Amino acid sequence: MAGGALTDEGALKRAHLYEHRITTYFIFACIVGSMGGSLFGYDLGVSGGVTSMDDFLKEFFPGIYKRKQMHLNETDYCKYDNQILTLFTSSLYFAGLISTFGASYVTRIYGRRGSILVGSVSFFLGGVINAAAKNILMLILGRIFLGIGIGFGNQAVPLYLSEMAPAKIRGTVNQLFQLTTCIGILVANLINYKTEQIHPWGWRLSLGLATVPAILMFLGGLVLPETPNSLVEQGKLEEAKAVLIKVRGTNNIEAEFQDLVEASEAARAVKNPFRNLLARRNRPQLVIGAIGIPAFQQLTGMNSILFYAPVMFQSLGFGGSASLISSTITNAALVVAAIMSMYSADKFGRRFLLLEASVEMFCYMVVVGVTLALKFGEGKELPKSLGVILVVLICLFVLAYGRSWGPMGWLVPSELFPLETRSAGQSVVVCVNLFFTALIAQCFLVSLCHLKYGIFLLFAGLIFGMGSFVYFLLPETKQVPIEEVYLLWRQHWLWKKYVEDGNENGQSVNE
Repeated sequence: MAGGALTDEGALKRAHLYEHRITTYFIFACIVGSMGGSLFGYDLGVSGGVTSMDDFLKEFFPGIYKRKQMHLNETDYCKYDNQILTLFTSSLYFAGLISTFGASYVTRIYGRRGSILVGSVSFFLGGVINAAAKNILMLILGRIFLGIGIGFGNQAVPLYLSEMAPAKIRGTVNQLFQLTTCIGILVANLINYKTEQIHPWGWRLSLGLATVPAILMFLGGLVLPETPNSLVEQGKLEEAKAVLIKVRGTNNIEAEFQDLVEASEAARAVKNPFRNLLARRNRPQLVIGAIGIPAFQQLTGMNSILFYAPVMFQSLGFGGSASLISSTITNAALVVAAIMSMYSADKFGRRFLLLEASVEMFCYMVVVGVTLALKFGEGKELPKSLGVILVVLICLFVLAYGRSWGPMGWLVPSELFPLETRSAGQSVVVCVNLFFTALIAQCFLVSLCHLKYGIFLLFAGLIFGMGSFVYFLLPETKQVPIEEVYLLWRQHWLWKKYVEDGNENGQSVNE
């Protein structure tokens, strides 16, 4: 159906018949379902803070601790340059990258709730192992379990929210994932600020508290309703209709339910959804949703700031506690931005937010890079006034990212895929996202050491490229029903050639 190959286009243009009311049941399902974002957020926030704690470094990375204390003859940019230390952070994302393909199978066969439950159990085990770690091997093993949890959670939660939401407020609802992610980051920073003062085991508390969002997510998964889309996909039509009536708050759901059934019939004809994703007519979803948007979300440089904000601020001359406070301020800005995006996504549209923020973020990265080039280098101390300016600039960068590429990086891909490739497509989204997350995590500190201020100019160049990508290739999906998004490709100056050629060449949904 939504792939546009074997369906009656007229039958699908019935979004005006969809009805919904905001019900308590719907609000409960979305709030509980979105808690999966807190797993991702807590880890993003906790990792950088722990890797800057002296007690953690003394136990696992004594060489870095000594170098940090002595400063030696190296530049301030190289204070934390160590590949094993960055492997502590990035191993989680490599594990998540691999696990997302298993998550696709679970999500498609057993439903979105199945992946949410598996992810929460794995994340819980990772938190326990990390809190009890006696050596680097245990640390890495714990990170792998955390990564599996994030792989499953990030695969299922954006899909869950997009499928539960009515088209007119899908942007707002989907961004609950980004909001809980940002809250997780902020909470982790506040915890790090307190645990840094608990010697010598405060870092264990920071890592162990990852079990709390995992428990909340597991309990939520037990009581959540499955999405109507997933129930139809599993052949449970009556149950799907009952859930759709409850979440829409009306008995008049026949038009939407019929669209779901038709989409499911097309999806069932697909024997290999990953191969189907490569079909010519699905090129827009592959290029934009599966590869472009999730890759660019990481190449903004934002997660480098989240991973290593405390480390980066220490490298820029802030003291230990001051660096944690500075990173907490930036992460508070991220929460504010997430709330702003919930209001603006369905009002101004996805394209506008991505383009406007790209201009802002480009300017901020250039100013930060030039400032560091002129005022900071070998053994120099950063003047306090400039330090404050840098924190303000980074906060503005975070605000721009947090209302655009952060939430849109999950929202836009979750809207683009037809049902027959939705689980496979979301797996590729998470895989690409985590691959670039891991790559940036592994390379940022060594790049900061060797490129120095140039790393911020590099990110500025990448942001310019991604803004151009959105301008030329991404149509607006605001308030378009999720099962009718494919119609946008037929009106796009470039993608209509692929969609029309794919259909003319006889490519069918049962590839």
